[in-house]
Amino acid sequence: MSELRQDPTTFDWVIISKEKAKQPQEFSRNGKVRPPLPEHDEECPFCPGNEDRTPEAEAVYGNSDSWRMRVVPNKFAALSPDGDTKREEWKTFRKSHGYGRHEVIIETPVHNQCVALMPVEDIENIIMAYRDRYLEMKKDPNIKIIIIFKNHGRASGTSLEHAHAQIVASPIVPPYIRRRFEIATQHFDNTGRCLYCDLLFNEVEEGVRIVRETDYFVALHPFASLYPFETWIMPKMHSSSFGKIVDIEIKGLAVILKEILLKLYRGLEDPDFNMIIHTAPVDDEHKTYYLWHIQIIPRLTLAAGFELGSGIYINSAIPEETAAFMRKISL
Repeated sequence: MSELRQDPTTFDWVIISKEKAKQPQEFSRNGKVRPPLPEHDEECPFCPGNEDRTPEAEAVYGNSDSWRMRVVPNKFAALSPDGDTKREEWKTFRKSHGYGRHEVIIETPVHNQCVALMPVEDIENIIMAYRDRYLEMKKDPNIKIIIIFKNHGRASGTSLEHAHAQIVASPIVPPYIRRRFEIATQHFDNTGRCLYCDLLFNEVEEGVRIVRETDYFVALHPFASLYPFETWIMPKMHSSSFGKIVDIEIKGLAVILKEILLKLYRGLEDPDFNMIIHTAPVDDEHKTYYLWHIQIIPRLTLAAGFELGSGIYINSAIPEETAAFMRKISL
């Protein structure tokens, strides 16, 4: 029989479809490997030698001749620092300029290198770059929320294979994010505790959905996972803001992030995925009601009419089984 499970962080419901559930190994690409990529692509705007095809860099790691990472404004930015944040209202309508910031972090000069196969030290440098750009964008007093995300593979929405991440800073906090924070605040008001810390404690206590636990982080498949193999990486050191991550945590995060991405790479044959860093709104960073975390969503299924019409997702994978499958994958 199927189960309805509720996500305690959003109050959203998900159907865990046990009748239609696939075995975890059935979600692999079934030998459909990606076409091999060259180390350098003359047509790729992110490859060395093609720097003139991107806007001028905001930051360069290494030097201009042999850079390790480059941070550039997105050429097709969703938001830009032009204009202002004044809102116009008439009748039932409201609008403002598309103010904000949108950058691309080119994570490696090597065209065919993916993060799962990088040395841990390189992943550590990437996370440091994420933190650097977060703190830089936060200096703009108009910015209220900063989202760091990575799209890997065509099904994730990316159009470029070269490894990169993006960071978008917005002057508004979307209701989706605000609702998560309000639910966490309500839990704190009722119990005096952080909702996410309670969730993490309970997941570790049960153990069945834990993929990996280290000194600083826990990787798990949430009880009410919306997607097959949805993975959260949660810090044990409480902090509402990713921007406050310290160097020792970055080292630990690099290790567990590589392990999780490598397990997905080997167990599911390099699936397309989205990775999002969830963090508190800038004005709420000092509050203790929230816990920043990373969400990884392998793009193994598509939302259909029922999901779009109801907001209730149907997950054809059982989190307890996918977590067990991930634990068994050797690195």
